[in-house]
Order: sequence, then structure tokens, then C-alpha cells
Amino acid sequence: MAEVGECSASQPSSQIWAKLVPLCVQESDIEICSDEIIVTSKITSSSQVKHDWCKIIRNADMLTAMMQNKSSNDMLVDDAVVQREDVVEIKSGTEIVLGPNREEYLSYIFKLMPGQETCKKQLKICMDVEHAKCSICLNIWHDVITIAPCLHNFCNGCFSEWLKRSQKKHSSVLCPQCRAVVQFAGRNPFLRNIEEEVLQADPSLKRSNEEIALIDSYATIRSNLVIRTERGNQRKRGRAFVSDEYDDSEESDDEGPQCPQCGSEIGGFQCNQQTIHLQCQNCGGMMPSRADTHVPQHCSGCDRTFCGSYWHAQRVTRSEFYPVCNPETFRPISEHTITRIPSLAHEMNRHEQDITERCIRQSGRTLQEVVAEWIRKLNNREIDRTRMPLNHAERITTATHVCGTCYEKLVSFLLYWYRISLPNYRLPPDASQREDCWYGHACRTQHHNEEHARKRNHVCRPTRGSNM
Repeated sequence: MAEVGECSASQPSSQIWAKLVPLCVQESDIEICSDEIIVTSKITSSSQVKHDWCKIIRNADMLTAMMQNKSSNDMLVDDAVVQREDVVEIKSGTEIVLGPNREEYLSYIFKLMPGQETCKKQLKICMDVEHAKCSICLNIWHDVITIAPCLHNFCNGCFSEWLKRSQKKHSSVLCPQCRAVVQFAGRNPFLRNIEEEVLQADPSLKRSNEEIALIDSYATIRSNLVIRTERGNQRKRGRAFVSDEYDDSEESDDEGPQCPQCGSEIGGFQCNQQTIHLQCQNCGGMMPSRADTHVPQHCSGCDRTFCGSYWHAQRVTRSEFYPVCNPETFRPISEHTITRIPSLAHEMNRHEQDITERCIRQSGRTLQEVVAEWIRKLNNREIDRTRMPLNHAERITTATHVCGTCYEKLVSFLLYWYRISLPNYRLPPDASQREDCWYGHACRTQHHNEEHARKRNHVCRPTRGSNM
């Protein structure tokens, strides 16, 4: 008869989601019913005394778990030594030896049981590959975009070229597939995942690098586009996204232009019937999509649209008719300022953030001064950009326009390199004595185990795992 581990948190459920299967045939399976459990059993075949030897916590993906060594001995997990109180990820098939050697101690295999939740995570959707093809180039989508209201999908580069030609020849842009009038076009991240899954399943459908480079050179749609038609002057004006709820009476079309340059010429430019409009991510207002201006309209870190810099260059300010952003929401990296360590820094590990803050304070400098120094290093290409969490990382300079969110991501990235560069004697005494976590900055345990987050240094490179 199988043993059941003793639960330290939630009550055991009737569903067994995992088992510890002994390699010794004389021992029984240990059934795991709770999402968090202390496992108690014999640790040697000769002993009759049961010991608490590990804690197992089920992960949100339902396919893995975290195991913490609660015994007084080192343990072996897939032949790797796990010291007391250390945490390691386990999955179906992981071998756990309850001591430092397999000759003296019992061994178990962690085995996931098929269940309803697990099956949901492994669900695969079957689809005809023809439904994932662009009707312009007849290949699998690349950087797929969706147009509305017909909701057909195309490669970004293919539709961008179609859009450019349609604007020159016609008063309205028609869908290449069904000839419906197109009012909106935007990138579709959900279908992009499907695009990648299809190509992984059948690599023969992949295009050559030369073809991809060519189609990328045509792509101009980086954020949501509102496309004017001959009825464009009867469309709704851009409205700030203040709430998800609004009065149904606002659903009717308002008379009037979409943006200030629809109504009159400003800065030498006036919108016409073919002008495509961009909707600001921050205020919801509209501005014309222009390739003939040096003023950036997209954040280089996330490709989202922001209107502050554009309207500031046109000397247009906010009015009751047109929402306009403050230019401070979107400006060059060199003009941003910061007074606090971002919550994203050091993978949101507040212990590491506190250590970094103390290091800066002990150096007699401000956070802004430290960040400015490392931005200069970045600009001089003294920093490896591999892990930079921004789009177009290789093109980022001090003059690059980014939004506030992307600036905080950049600061978090730079603070990692600042900490890496500090010699041990520059760290606070309580931080300098810590050992590095094997999984470094990529450690997942630091997010749900406060003691582990504090006890180990996580501002370091991984020496184990897939992120090495």
C-alpha cells in the first residue's frame, strides 16, 4: 500500500498529481496530493525511523515542481549535490537520492500523474497549414498582422507594400483577400506564436534568410494603424483610455477630424484622405504616420506608439478636442531621469535591490549618476547586450527615444552590470559573505522562497540550467 506524504500547508486533495517511486522494490510509492507538502519516510532501507527529508511545491505550469532539501544530509538530484535547505526544480523522471551516496540511501523517481490540469497544459491544436499562409506571398505568415473589420491575416512586409501601393492609386485600402475596406491594421502576437509553432513542426516551410531579410525591409507596420477612407472625416476622434467603461452614446460617429493636422496645416503638413493614423499608447490620441519626419513616433524598446515628441515638435499642446501626451513620457535615453531603483531590477528580488541601493549610497553618488555612467558605457559598446530586454538592442544609443517603461527596463539591465563589476569588498558585509546561487539571475526559486532570495547571491551568471 502506498504511503502519503505529510502536508505542511493546504489540506490533501483526493487527486494524486505526482508520486515518488522507489527504486528499491521493498519500499512503497509515496503519493503526493497537495500543492505544497513535506515528505516523510525512511531514508535508508535498514532504518525503521521516518524523517522529514524534503518539501515539494507544485509549479504553476503543472509540469514541474520545486524541491527543498529538509534533511540533515546532502542529497543527490539527478547526480547533482543539493545541500540542506537548497531548492532545485524537479520534473517527471528526476532521480532523487536521499543522501550523499546511492549505496547507503534510498532512491526515488519523481513521476507526474496524468490529470485533467496536466492534460490542459499539454493540449495541442490541430490546424490546416493552409490557414496559416499569407494570401499575398502564399508562404507561412512572417511577422503576422491582422486587418479589420474582415480579420484576415498577412505578412507585415506583404501588407505594408500593398498598403503603400493602394494609397497611391485608390481612395480606400481594400483587403487583398476579400476586398473589404480596411479600417485598421495591427500586429498579432497570438498568431505569431502559431506561426512559430507551424515552422517548428515543419522546418521545410521556413523561408531562406535572404527572403526574410527582404520581407523585413518592406515591413512598416510597427504598431496599430487606423486607416482613413473616403468617409474618414466622419470617424470618431481619438479618445484617452481612461476607463474600460464608457457611455454607449459615444459609440456614434462624431463629426470632425481625427487629429490636429486633419483640420488644418501645422508645421507644413496636413492630413489627407489617404493619411494613415497612429493611436498613442499612452493617451489614446491620434497622429499621422509619417516617414518624412525625423521625429520618432515609436518607442525603440517596445515598438509601441507615443505622440508626445511628435506634437511637441509641431508645437501642438493638449486641448479639449485632441489628447496630446507630455513630451516627457517619450524622449531620448539621455534626457530621462530616475530617483529610485525600478521594481524590475534584479528580477524583482527586493533583497538584491536593497544591496544595490546601499552600494550606491556608500559610494557617495546618486542613482542618476551611476545610471548615467553606465549609459555612457553602453553607448561606447563596453557592455554585452545579449540580455538587454529591449527590442532592437544593438541599435540602442543615448539618443534613442524610449518610453518610461522601457527606460526602467534599461536601468534594471544596467544595474545588473553595475553590481557584477563591483569587487566583493565593495559590497555590504552581510552581502559579501553569501554564496552565488547556481542558477544566478535566472533562478526561479528567488521569486517564491524569501529565505533563498536572501541567503544566496542572485546577481551573478548561472552555472547550471538552460540559461548558462
